[in-house]
Amino acid sequence: MIKHSIRSIAKLVTIGCVLFGTVQAQAQAPTILQYSDHQPLNGMRMHFLNDVFFPAVERESEGRLKIETHWDGELAIAYDALPSLSTGKTDISVIVPEYKSKEMPLHQIFKGFPVGPSGDQQVAFFREVFDTIPEFNQELDDNNIRPIFLSTGFPAGFFGTKSLPNLQQIKEQKWRSASFWHLDFLKSAGAEPVKMHWGPEVYDALSDGRLDGILVNIDSAYNLDLHKTAKHSLISKKLWLGHLYIIAINNDVWEKLEDKDKQAFNRAAEYAYGLLGDAMDKSYAEMVSTIKHEGNSVRELTDAEIQTWANTSDFASHQRSWAKGLPNNTQKTIDVINRVELILNQYND
Repeated sequence: MIKHSIRSIAKLVTIGCVLFGTVQAQAQAPTILQYSDHQPLNGMRMHFLNDVFFPAVERESEGRLKIETHWDGELAIAYDALPSLSTGKTDISVIVPEYKSKEMPLHQIFKGFPVGPSGDQQVAFFREVFDTIPEFNQELDDNNIRPIFLSTGFPAGFFGTKSLPNLQQIKEQKWRSASFWHLDFLKSAGAEPVKMHWGPEVYDALSDGRLDGILVNIDSAYNLDLHKTAKHSLISKKLWLGHLYIIAINNDVWEKLEDKDKQAFNRAAEYAYGLLGDAMDKSYAEMVSTIKHEGNSVRELTDAEIQTWANTSDFASHQRSWAKGLPNNTQKTIDVINRVELILNQYND
C-alpha cells in the first residue's frame, strides 16, 4: 500500500510538472506582430528598422513581443499599405502619406516647403509636429492606425544631364519630379515641369533630351544609378524633401496590447530616435562620396543659393492654392500649414 501510494504521488507530481511547464511555456510565448514593407531589405531605412528599432521592441518587451518582417511588398504593395493596415490585414506597416493624399490630405503639407533640416534636426522636427499639432494624429486615427515610429527621408538634389554651374541653369529646361509640390516649385523657378512614370523611360528621356534633369531624393538617385546618367548635380542637406515614412500599427491591435508592451514600444522608439539622425548623416556622406567617385560633378549649394531657391519657389502661394482646392475647410488647413511652418523655421535657424 505504501509503495503504491508513493508511486501514485510521484505520478501526480510528474503530471503536475508537465502541466505547469506547458502553462509556463504558453505564458512565455511571444505575441507575434507582422510587419509589412513595400521595399526590399536593401536600404538605410529598412536596415535601421530591421537592425535597430524592431530588435529594440523585442528587447524592451523582454521577449513578449516579436516582429515578423515581410519585405518587398510580400503582404501589401505601397498603394495598398494603408487599407491593409486600417482593416487589420497587417499588424504594423510603413505608410507613405503621398501615396494616399485623399485619406491623408494634411500629411501632404510636409513636402510643401523647399528648405528644411536634416539628420537629428529633421527627426526632432517631425516629432515635435506630431506631439503638438493634434490634427496629424487625428488623421491617422480616422484611418484606424497610430504611429509607433517616424522614419524620415533624405534631402533632395538636382541631377541634370548638362553642366549645372548654378540653379539658374534650369530655366527653360525640362525637369521631372515625383512631387506635385516640386513640380510647382520648378515652374516658379522658370523650368518646364514634367510628369513621367518612373521606369526605364526616364533614363531614355534623359539620354535623348526629352528630359534635362530630375529633382529627386539623393538616395533614390544613388540606389537607381541615376547619377551615372544625369552626371551633373547640385545638392544640399537643406534641400528639403519632407519625406516621411510612418511606421504605424493597427489601432485594434494596439488596444489589445498590455500597457507594459505599449510602453515597450515607446521606449524602443526613444532609443531608435537617438540613433536615427547620426545613421542618416553617415549614410548621406557615404552616398555623396560614392557619387563623386563614380564621376558625378556633384557640388553643394551655398546658403545664399538655398535662400534663392526658397524665394523663387514661391512656396507660400502654392500652399494657399493647394489648400483652397481641398474639399475640407480651407482656413483650417491654412492654420495647420502656418503651425507647421513655425516649427520648421525653428529647425531651419
